[in-house]
Order: sequence, then structure tokens, then C-alpha cells
Amino acid sequence: MPNWLLPENVADVLPSEARKTEELRRALLDNFRRYGYELVSPPMMEYLESLMPVPDPDLDLRMLKMVDQLSGRTMGLRADMTTQVARIDAHLLNRASVTRLCYAGTVLHSRPSGFHATREPLQIGAELYGHAGLEADIEIQSLALQSLKLAGLTDVTLDLSHAGILHAIIDGDAVAVSHRAALVSLLRAKDLPGLRKLAGAFSAPVRDAVLALTSLNGDAGVLAEARAKLPAAPAIATALEELGALAGAAAGVNVNIDLADLSGYQYESGVIFALYVPGLPNALARGGRYDHVGEAFGRARAATGFSMDLREIARLLPSAAPASAIRAPWGQAPALLALIAELRAKGEIVIQSLPGHEHEQQEFDCDREIIADDGKFIIKPLH
Repeated sequence: MPNWLLPENVADVLPSEARKTEELRRALLDNFRRYGYELVSPPMMEYLESLMPVPDPDLDLRMLKMVDQLSGRTMGLRADMTTQVARIDAHLLNRASVTRLCYAGTVLHSRPSGFHATREPLQIGAELYGHAGLEADIEIQSLALQSLKLAGLTDVTLDLSHAGILHAIIDGDAVAVSHRAALVSLLRAKDLPGLRKLAGAFSAPVRDAVLALTSLNGDAGVLAEARAKLPAAPAIATALEELGALAGAAAGVNVNIDLADLSGYQYESGVIFALYVPGLPNALARGGRYDHVGEAFGRARAATGFSMDLREIARLLPSAAPASAIRAPWGQAPALLALIAELRAKGEIVIQSLPGHEHEQQEFDCDREIIADDGKFIIKPLH
């Protein structure tokens, strides 16, 4: 096997793509800060119990694991940063007030999450802790939509669902509760025959409500249909009201509500959303509420947030135009070095040409050059 061959769904990022991704990362983190989000940077690896505080078969399959040679305990390479940030909020910061945190870093997957997806996503996201009201969900949803807009993406579809609806339906039916993970998988796949077979052992009201979820998808009008088909439980009524409010708060985007779409991780407890654009089967962003994760770290805490893969977004954007730069001659003359330093301090890109390589451009557009003129160094336009 050639020593330059990389594993499947793992790739090098070359200069123009890396620059596009990095500029997007900086723009999004700066925007998060304008909303009041503080930057944190969790470690790449942790003990498995910390990375997966809630049992989650999907996350377990996606996570790369190893044995820590110092402690003998199983460690994981993070496949998702949300639980790490929840640990920081609950255990390290331990604030009583509302806390807004953001992050950006590489996560590793044992298998790709979708068609043509990388196994080394560059995850960026924001999390809001300490407020159980719908206002927090609206802020997070707005920030996610604003992030795609800032990236230059339009024609966005917001897909809404609610993890609490299934929980409310099966609550009280011990058999259904014991099969919750299987129910989630079958609902995601819209596997009606499989659902009918599994739900055959449930009580009739629970069976009928679970099967009804597969047909409850469409625009905001589907919420009225859901009220008619689902049990009149207070938790279900509240969940449908929340979905209606979030759909109404999403101005300027397409909204789809799919009560069977429980894509994501098992730690989610309330509203779930995903953002899509035409021509891409994978969601560009996923988010939602996960109020119970903090319990594993010693403090229950209301929590909602979202994350996205910067590399996936960057691939959708047009190639960046070559950066404007100034070509400078090689030399150690104090006047030349002083001019170069002054220009760089002002934000200009100045490339000193090594001898014999004066006309090599790489990804930069050298539209000016520094030349010696009558004992002085001046900048001359090239175009």
C-alpha cells in the first residue's frame, strides 16, 4: 500500500480550501461572540463515560476507542463536542446564571455520517445553558440560521421535530419504553412494517400514536393534524405549541415539520432541528434541547444548542478569489525590511521572492511590487 494513501473518508485539506474554511471559522466565532457566547476548547480524548454520559448506540458506534496506558480505562476520541461543553458548564464553570458557550475543533468518526461525509469533521457550535424557556431555543435556532446566512448560503430548509413527543406517547407502557432505541431507529427510517411488528406488543393507544408519527410531516399545518391524531397529553400539547412557535420565528426560510425525524443523538430531550440546502442530502446543522445531560456531571441544567461541520459548508461555497498581495525583492536592506514590516502591520500580504523564484505566485495575486527607485523603496502597481 502506498504510504501516501489515506483511510477512506479522510482527506488532506489543501491551501485554498483550508483558507476558505479558516476564514469561515473566524467569521462564525466572531459572530457567536457578538451574541455573547464565550469560547471553550475541550480535549480531543476523554474517558468513555464522560464522552457518552447517556447510553447511545449511534454515538457508541461512531466513536473511536482506545485503552489509556496510564489508567487502563477505556478512552474515546470525541465524535461530538456537545457533551464535553455540557461537562464544562456543569462541573467546571458551575455558574448559576445563564451561560453561553461556543467551540470549534476536529471530531473523529469511526464511520462517515452520510454520503461523501468526512470522518474528520471540523465541528463548530454554540450551546446555551440555564434557561428552560422557549426563548433559549429561539435564540439558538436564530443563531444557526444566521450562521448559514453569514456563510452565504440561501434557500435553507428548517426541519423541526420534538424528542419529547415520543417519550410522552410511550410513557406508562413498560414494553414500549424498553424498546425506545429500536423505535427511534424505525421512525428515522420510516419503516412502517417494522414499526407495526414492534408495536404489536404495545397497548392500542400507544401503538396507534406511534404509527401515526410516520405520517405527521409537512408544513406548520401538520400541527393541527397532530393534535387530532395524538393523545391529548399535556406534554404533547406543549411540544406541539413549541414547534409552532419555532416555525413562526423562522422568518425567510422553508419550514418542514416531521414528527418521526428523530435524527441526532439520544441525549436530546426536547425540540430537535436540522438545516438543509438543495442538492445536499446531509443536514448542514443539527441542534436541539438536551436538558438531562448535566445530571451525569453532577448538576441538572437546562441546555440547548447546535453544531455544524465547517468543512461540509466550505465545500458548498465558491472558491475564494486569490488574495491580493505585494511582491518584494529579496534583501536585508534596513529600509526594505522596515517598509515590509510596516505593510504587514497594516494587514497587507507581502511575499519576499527568494532568488530565482521571483514570478511564482502560488495562491496569491501579486498586484503590486516593491522596487528600488532612486535609493528609496516604493510600491508599484503591476496591473
